[in-house]
Amino acid sequence: MAKTLKSLALCALTLAVAGCEMMQPRPDPMLDRVAELDRRIAALERVLASGSLIELTVQVDELQRETSELQGRTDTLEYNSTSTAERQRDLYLDLDDRIRMLEEQLQAQMIARDREAAQAAVATEATTGALPVPGGTDRQNYEAALDILKQQDYERAGDAFRQFLTSFPDSLLADNAQYWLAETHYVRKEYSEALIQFQLVLSAYPRSRKLPDALLKIGYSHYELQRWDEARQALERVTSEFSDSTAATLAAQRLRRMDEEGR
Repeated sequence: MAKTLKSLALCALTLAVAGCEMMQPRPDPMLDRVAELDRRIAALERVLASGSLIELTVQVDELQRETSELQGRTDTLEYNSTSTAERQRDLYLDLDDRIRMLEEQLQAQMIARDREAAQAAVATEATTGALPVPGGTDRQNYEAALDILKQQDYERAGDAFRQFLTSFPDSLLADNAQYWLAETHYVRKEYSEALIQFQLVLSAYPRSRKLPDALLKIGYSHYELQRWDEARQALERVTSEFSDSTAATLAAQRLRRMDEEGR
């Protein structure tokens, strides 16, 4: 009998311990999500320092208030309520979407600000009207400008070729410099200005070896500007007047492409 009572007591104790463990509330994952939102908003607040971002700062303050409200509601809600869990999830998803949009806007503004700062630094560093090799020969300055172009610093290269043409208008390299000046605009997708500069190769240097290449790029520029008739005229002129050149092969390829596109 004593052994039976001891067994019953042991079972009762085991059930009591198990019951206590079952009654303990389980951790709510929503609390972790709210904490995550707090961390993200705190990070945004640290970077919002400039006056140009006041509107974003107001949005962050509003999100902070709503997050605090959500925290308060979460503390008082029962963990086993299905409707409450759904409401918490909806609130979290709404805040998460809005914070993500805010982060993307902030990132875009910071990228734009950094780009403007970099451009201003380049402009400040460059000396207006200066040759790449002050006091150097026309060939030295031409090769220096060409090196800048190869580095894909197209704005500085354009300035260098423009100053070259001003300083050495009678140079035997002037036609090449004019072509590469036009090219600095073309690669930056400034097609209207590129057209003007490529046309100068044709009009100012009618015997230049760069004629077929300049005429090809005139066709390309018209194509990018969706001037289909002008593009076709320039490209057909390349194939007829410079049939043995590499430019003629490229012009024929672009003409076939235009045919396929119905241009």
